[in-house]
Amino acid sequence: MDLTSLRPNETAGLVCAHHHLYSALARGMPAPPRSPRSFREILELVWWRLDQALDLEMLEWSAKLGALEAIESGTTAIIDHHESPNAIEGSLDVIADACAEIGVRVICSYGVTDRHGPEGAAKGLEENSRFLASGGYGMVGVHATFTCENDTLVAATELANRYGVGVHIHVAEGADDVDAVSRLRDLSEDNWLLVHGVHLPDNHELRGTIIHNPRSNMNNSVGYAAPQRLGLPVALGTDGIGAAMFDEFRVAYVRMREHDISATPEVAWGWLQGGYQLVPEALQDRVTWSDEPIDPWRLAFHTNIRPRSVEISGEIVLDEGLATRVDAQEVRAKASEQAKRLFARLEAMP
Repeated sequence: MDLTSLRPNETAGLVCAHHHLYSALARGMPAPPRSPRSFREILELVWWRLDQALDLEMLEWSAKLGALEAIESGTTAIIDHHESPNAIEGSLDVIADACAEIGVRVICSYGVTDRHGPEGAAKGLEENSRFLASGGYGMVGVHATFTCENDTLVAATELANRYGVGVHIHVAEGADDVDAVSRLRDLSEDNWLLVHGVHLPDNHELRGTIIHNPRSNMNNSVGYAAPQRLGLPVALGTDGIGAAMFDEFRVAYVRMREHDISATPEVAWGWLQGGYQLVPEALQDRVTWSDEPIDPWRLAFHTNIRPRSVEISGEIVLDEGLATRVDAQEVRAKASEQAKRLFARLEAMP
C-alpha cells in the first residue's frame, strides 16, 4: 500500500486473503449437540454440520451479506474458500454472482475433501474445474490434508496446474494436521495459499503464502502461528469471521505483541499489505476513511475509524457509509430469513 499516492484519509481497498462467505449466516446458530472439547470436535459438531445444511439459496444470501459487510469495512477483495457438500454444483457461481451484485472482487474455490467419500471428492474437483473452465476467477480449493487421501491431493494439484492457478488449503491449523508437511512438500507451489500454519515447523520446506488468521486461531484454541518464523510471504485472512481487515490487523498486532514485547505494528501492517501480492487489482480501489492519518501505530489503537466511501474499479459502491448497488436493509432481511431456514435444518439434525 503506497500511502504517498493517497490522501491522508485514504487507502487502497483492503484484501481478506481467506474467508468463508458461507459462514455469514452462522451467527446465533443453535448450540451444537454437546460442547466441543477439541478443535476436531469444533469442526465435527459445528462447521461440518453447518456446511451439510446449506443449500444454494442460503448460500446466495450468506455471500451477499458477507460481501456487503466487506465493503462496509473497507474491504474490496475477498479470497473465498467454500464447502457445501449437499449443494456443490453451481455453488461457486452463486458466490461469484452474489459478490458481483454487491460490487466486491472475489476469488472463489471449492474445498475438496474425502469426508464424504470418493464421490464427494470428485464432485468438489469437478466444481472447481467447471468454474475455472467457464472463466471464473478462482483457485482450486482443498479442505486440508487430514481429510483428503493422497490421490485427492495429487488430483487437486494437477487440476490447479492445468488451469495455471494455485491451491487454497488449510495447513497445520490443528494437531490433527501435523502430517501436512510431509504430504504437501512435493506438491506445493509458490502460488499456493497455506492457511493458518499454526503447527508448521520452522523448517517446513513448503512453498506458497501463509495466510494468518489470528482471531480464528484464538477462537479455536489451536495456538499462535507466529507466521514471521516460517520464511514465506504472509497475508491476513479472517477464516470467516467477517472481513473487517483493520480489526484483523489490530488483533494480529496485539497477539504478536503478547508473544513478543518488542513487536511493532509495522509487522502486522506488512501482513495486511501482503494481500496485494495476491489480488493486485485492489490497489486500484480507493477507501476514504472517517479519520486521518492512516498510520500503523495510530490504527493499532484506533477502533472507531470507519469507511465513508469505497470505490471499486472506478465505481462508488459505498457512499457516506451506505451501499449504492443494493438495498442493505433488504440484504440483511433476506439473509435473516435464510438464517432461520438454516437454523431449522441444524435443529433437525441428529
